[in-house]
This record gives sequence, structure tokens and C-alpha cells, in this order.
Amino acid sequence: MSGTGGAGATGGTGADERFVTGADGVRLCVAESGDAGRPTVVLLHGYPDSKEVWGPVAALLADRFHVVLYDVRGHGRSSAPARLRGGFTLEKLTRDFLAVADAVSPDRPVHLVGHDWGSVQGWEFATVPATEGRIASFTSVSGPCLDHFGHWIRRRVRRPTPRRAAQVLGQGVKSWYVYALHTPVLPELAWRGPLGRQWPKLLARAEKLPFDGYPTPSLPRDAAHGAWLYRDNVRQRLGHPREDAYAHVPVQLVTPTEDAFLSERLYDDLEHWAPRLTRRTVPAKHWVPRSRPQHMADWITEFVTAVEAGGAGEVTAGGQAKAGRGPGSGEPARSALGRRLPAARERFAGQVVVVTGAASGIGRATALAFAEAGARVVAVDRDAPGAARTAELARAAGAAGAWAEVVDVSDAAAMEELAAGVRERYGVPDVVVNNAGIGLAGRFLDTSPEDWKQVLDVNVWGVIHGCRLFGRQMAERGEGGHIVNTASAAAFLPSRTLPAYSTSKAAVLMLSECLRAELAPLGIGVSAICPGPVNTPITGSARHLGVTSQEQERRRARTARFYRMRNYPPQKVARAVVTAVLRDTAVVPVMPEVRAVRLLTRLAPGVTRTLARIDPPL
Repeated sequence: MSGTGGAGATGGTGADERFVTGADGVRLCVAESGDAGRPTVVLLHGYPDSKEVWGPVAALLADRFHVVLYDVRGHGRSSAPARLRGGFTLEKLTRDFLAVADAVSPDRPVHLVGHDWGSVQGWEFATVPATEGRIASFTSVSGPCLDHFGHWIRRRVRRPTPRRAAQVLGQGVKSWYVYALHTPVLPELAWRGPLGRQWPKLLARAEKLPFDGYPTPSLPRDAAHGAWLYRDNVRQRLGHPREDAYAHVPVQLVTPTEDAFLSERLYDDLEHWAPRLTRRTVPAKHWVPRSRPQHMADWITEFVTAVEAGGAGEVTAGGQAKAGRGPGSGEPARSALGRRLPAARERFAGQVVVVTGAASGIGRATALAFAEAGARVVAVDRDAPGAARTAELARAAGAAGAWAEVVDVSDAAAMEELAAGVRERYGVPDVVVNNAGIGLAGRFLDTSPEDWKQVLDVNVWGVIHGCRLFGRQMAERGEGGHIVNTASAAAFLPSRTLPAYSTSKAAVLMLSECLRAELAPLGIGVSAICPGPVNTPITGSARHLGVTSQEQERRRARTARFYRMRNYPPQKVARAVVTAVLRDTAVVPVMPEVRAVRLLTRLAPGVTRTLARIDPPL
């Protein structure tokens, strides 16, 4: 069963191909790249794909691992079983996998990654006794275990509640294609006819994928054969699920939150079946290997490396990293994210997050919140010691990596250099928080052109530089991302004593709204955070114009005292930032009074204009 043929052409995967004999004498086309002496990662495709669906991910992994792809029986360059009915059972697919694993990695277990039906197969391989010792880890993408799915339905039908009933009905609607594929003859006619011809355009339009020659010309035949994957397995397993379908390897689950075919709720009970579980979420549709290849390559690399190092136990059941400890305390640090921590870890672990103005206040708190979620944090500030301290605290809080970068955000050339350096050293950021800013109080007639330039250079141009440079990187990568800009309640609340500051923050708010509209089709979210009086060091550095130095210090002290009395910590703003990215919220007024003022400006703008004429008691 494990005999091999000679090497062949690359088949479009950029790898050497050979053939391995699987169950029933089926010849399986196997493509290999990378150093065979390194850990082997097997990438298994779904329906109606061939192995080429993994091409971009395989190219990114090949310099670190021995990467193996193979066409499932009846797909791509692999042969189909002589009799299609009964030729695609999970038992036969398991024997195919073992034949490939024995051929490509006879002495070491392989790390399996599956998408769609490749993931359905992978769950079978990761839970049956026949494969124990041949799999080191399993990464599941957009494909549940049929046995787990069967139990999921049973629990909700036997103990119904309105929510459970809605979950079953919702997934039933999403599974419309499963019913269609069980009909005789019609799916084959559709795939070999108009559907097969139109599928590449439909897929490119629905998933926003580049039209680059994928899918391959074998698609109509592959899809017609692949219908038997459903017919041979789905009804039998859903009706009679195994009771012992427990994963015997560490499992990494990647869940695209915009999947049109699978509900996120399918995986609610997964810790029961996979105790060593790492969860990831990505704001993407179903075909993640094509739409988010860099994300997939990074997550596979991190997970496989941890397992190879014997560190699977370092990955918590609900996230990617152990909780951080208080610096120097020896005690676990209190979570800044609270109940949002599990969702944040699923989403941000291993991602690159850039935060400007990170030396103190909201910037530092935001950097530490993402660090707690396991992100790789780049703390940017012109205050070198402060940025270095934030990076140190981020590593202690649980960051997968944290670095300090010393930059003045108002310096266009320095920001160009920062963006290029971040891309080269750490990769394209997944989240950028343009937080750096300065305060300035004083009447308009007391504000000089130099004062205006200083405020606008930092508060507006600093944000523009960050959005322009990192936003372009995200757009070119084509895998989405998120930009957060720190505005203020002053963006929509006029004040006779804050003309320059309010103008700068209003510009940030409008820039964010415009940019959100432009970047939405690219999968890049933009949020504006609008906090009120937060207890941060900015009160001690803000300048007050038109007064003596003694009066300036008195006003600073009085403002700082008021902010301390309000006692709204920057950690709460950081939590709002993380939540805004998780939910892709456009504008986030932080604090109850800010939300009230935001509503007032819409319902009764005359009131806020009247209030603007009053001198604040600070």
C-alpha cells in the first residue's frame, strides 16, 4: 500500500511530485518541498479543491519545514477508485493518509493541517487508534469532526432551548449544499457543466480571492468525484457518531468568523473532545488558505514549533499563552481584559500589533492588553526608556514577543523608516494603534502658528503617517487588518479653551470614518476611540497658553487633580480598543459621560454649543 513512483513535475505547487499507492490501489499524487530532515507538515485540501489550494501557505512554510501536499483520491492528479460508491469512506481515506505519512516521514510523526473536507478527514485521523504515533499535531480549519457534529446535534435536540433550536436551524440553513450533494446525478451534471465553468469567477467574487489560475482545470472532475465524500460519510456519521472520538494529539482550531457554511457555535463543546486545544479566530470567509496565507503560515509555524519543543502544555485550552505575572511580584497579574480575554487570545495570539505613544498612559495600557492576549507587540514612542519599559512589561504580561522602537510620529521620514523596519523584522502588522498625541489648552487668539503646527504634526500627521504607511502594507498583503486611531470626546464637543486640540481630534475622527469606507472592501477595519478625562500623564505635560509659567503649573495640577478624582484608568480605554477591533466598531465613545455627550451633540447640538462658551472650572 505504501509503494512510491518516480519524481515528476511540480504540478503548479513549486514542489517535486511523486505517487504513493493508497487503499484499493489508488495512486495518490504527493508534492514535497523544503528540507526532508525538518519536521514534516502535511497540508490536506478540502472540497471541491485540489492540493493547489495550499500553494501560497506551502511556499511560506517551505523554508522552515518539510512541506507535503497530496491530492485526495479522485482529485487533482490522484486517481479515483474503480467504484465511486463506497470508495470515499473515512476508513479508506485514513489508509491513504497513513500510506502518504509512511512514504514522506517513515521515522517521525507528521504535523497535519486540514481545510474543509481535509479538516473533516484530519479529525478522523486525529481520533482513531490506527493513526496513534503517526500524527504529532493537528490544525483544523473550517471543517468539523462528523462525530462531534453528530453529538452536537443530539445534545441540542434532546435538551432543546430556544437558543439551541436556533443554533441547529441556523447550521441547517448553512448546510444547504450538503443536501444538494446527496441528490443523485444532478451535482455531477452541474459541476461538469455550467457550475464548473463559472466556479472560479464565483469563488473569486464571493471570497475576494485573486483570480490567479486557481482552481485548477481538474475542478469539474474533482467536484463530481468529491460528492461521494458526503454521500459515503455524512448521514452515517451524523446518525451514529462514535462515542470515543477524542483527539490523541494537540489540536489547533482556526475559525473564520465570516464562514458562510459553518457556524462558530459548532465548536462550543470542543474542549470535551480535544483537551489540548488552541483556538484561533480570523475575520475571514471560508477559503482561509487562499485569503489569509500569511496568518495560516504564522499560526502553523508557532503551533508546530511549540509542539516540537515539547511545549504543547504551554498552550492553554482557551488560548495561546499562559497568563502573565505581575512584574517582580511572582503573582499572576490581574487581567486587564476580563471576560474578553479568551476571545482576545483566540484572535490576537501571535499577531503583530504596533502601538504608538506606548511609553505611558493609554498607549502603554493598550500594548499590555494586546500582550496579555499573546500578541507580538511593537511599542513605539519618542521616549526611549518609556518604550523599553513597556516592551519589558509586555513580555511579562504574556506577549509572544515585544520590542521597543524610538520614533517621533510627526517625522515623516522616521515613520517611513519605522514602517519598513517593522515589516522586515516582525512582519506586516495585523493591528496598528495610532495613539501618540499631545495636549494644548488656550484661547484661539493666544495660539501661535508654531503652536498649531506642533499639535497638528503630532495629533494629525502622526496618525496620517501611521494609517498611510501601515495601511498600505496591509492592503498589499491582502489579508486584512485593523487600524485604531485615538481621537477624543473633544472631537465632537466644542470648547472655547481647546480649539487646537479639539480641531486635531475632530480631524482624526473624520479621517477614521473616511478611511474605514475606503479600506472596508480590503477587509481592513478602522476604529476611532474617543475617551474623556482619563487619568494619564498627559495632564502633566499639556501646555496652557496665554498664562504665566506659575499659572500654567497651577492649572496643570488642578487638571491632574480632577482627572484623579474621576479616576478613569487607561486600562479601561485599552479594553475598549481591544473590543473595538474584535467587533470592528467604527466609533467608540469611552466612559458614560462621553456617550451622553455624543448623543447630546446629535439630538441637541445647540446645547453643546452653549456649553462651549463656558470656561471650564479647571
